[in-house]
Amino acid sequence: MAGAFITFEGIDGCGKSTQLRILASELRVRRVEVVTTREPGGTSLGQKLRAALLDVDEQVDPLAELFVFAADRAQHVSKHLLPALAANKVVLSDRYADATVAYQGAGRGFEPALIQELVQLATGGLKPDMTLLFDLSVPESAVRTRKRVALKHTDRLDIEDADFHTRVRNAYLEIAKAEPDRVRVIDARNSVQETQEQVMDIVMRFLKDRGLLGEEPSSSGKERRAKGKGRDR
Repeated sequence: MAGAFITFEGIDGCGKSTQLRILASELRVRRVEVVTTREPGGTSLGQKLRAALLDVDEQVDPLAELFVFAADRAQHVSKHLLPALAANKVVLSDRYADATVAYQGAGRGFEPALIQELVQLATGGLKPDMTLLFDLSVPESAVRTRKRVALKHTDRLDIEDADFHTRVRNAYLEIAKAEPDRVRVIDARNSVQETQEQVMDIVMRFLKDRGLLGEEPSSSGKERRAKGKGRDR
């Protein structure tokens, strides 16, 4: 398989989506062909499934939730991920199969054997080349999530209790412990800029080793972006 498949994982409020957007922008400046996507919702079918799955007013049975996530992933792999990777593109995905292990396996309490079977069926064995796990404590996650709730940027999984999110976080850390070559743990307590620097260092080394890193941006381009960041503060 050509290209590179990088996934972004972590409990709610960890900042992974922000870091994905920043990284994609930085890679495009370097003329890297980047595809950004997410689960659920990375395809037109997935967008419809996402709306139902994450609706705070929808009472979704846990088993139904598990199967719908699997259906979304099967469509995502077949119609989006595999074609992009075959075209030698760098794919950045906001969540993937590790999320099912953490949220539905540990969070909902489904048996690991069932989770692994469904993941294998849905992915066809496609695994990320690298996973960035943004680790954040559950209390800090709750603080950030409350801000999202106030802005009405929330979903059904956001409002689960602390015990649920603790199980999810612990499951993610167990995955990282079991697969240290694939999963890089990033301290998500840091500022956006500090976290970005860590992400850039890890990903640039990885892409350079795979021969996928494009040209360095010109000094003038760097200066323009630095000035832009200053104006945003």
